[in-house]
Amino acid sequence: MGAQLNPDDAYLSYHDIRLTRGDLQSLKDDWLTDNIISFWEEYLEREFLTEYKTSNIVLLRPSMSFMIYQTENPHSLRDALPDFTRTTHVFLPINDCRNVTEAEGGTHWSLLLISIVDGIAFHYDSLPPGNYWEAKTVTMKFGALLNRPIRFVNLEDSPIQENGSDCGVFVCLNMRQLLLKRLLRANSNEKVSMSLGGSKVDARSGRKEIAKTIESFRKEGERRRSYSQFKPFREEIEEPAAH
Repeated sequence: MGAQLNPDDAYLSYHDIRLTRGDLQSLKDDWLTDNIISFWEEYLEREFLTEYKTSNIVLLRPSMSFMIYQTENPHSLRDALPDFTRTTHVFLPINDCRNVTEAEGGTHWSLLLISIVDGIAFHYDSLPPGNYWEAKTVTMKFGALLNRPIRFVNLEDSPIQENGSDCGVFVCLNMRQLLLKRLLRANSNEKVSMSLGGSKVDARSGRKEIAKTIESFRKEGERRRSYSQFKPFREEIEEPAAH
């Protein structure tokens, strides 16, 4: 029999993100881990956002959103958070975990998009009322961090999930939709609708797409390692014989 695969075994290192086999397992039909959502944010940043040199959009990781939610004084987080001086919009995955000692806790994900330029926070929850109070609390604390009030808008026309485990997939796909199809396509003087009313989210297809994206980077990494491993041997063979 083959060796038992450990869920904690490393599966992919992608820039600052390390995914395990357990993370990949959650993509099949389970509640998405923090790492999968962090990977998706890193992917959107590296593969798309960097093409827009003038954009000032921040994708905060779940751990940062959780820190803002749990911290009494948001100003104490200044050194851990990006400088938002020139930032126009911030995406924050929201989790309903209340226990600071519980890693990967909580049972529900939702998405908060804060438009700093407009002073409005838009909340997208696929299983309302869901994370209403968590998102509202993060909005209030983020406003305190910026020393300005931010109006909280709970969008009641957000796409709704059909089961109890697709919330993280909705966060990933809604984030991409809002980033690529709305914010990055808008002109600077154009008013952009932040509603996702009428939008359809195919969670099953989304899970497959995220898994396929991870697999493509894993294969690319394997090709690079294989090339670097055999490069000295190839150079030795190809080196012309001395006369």
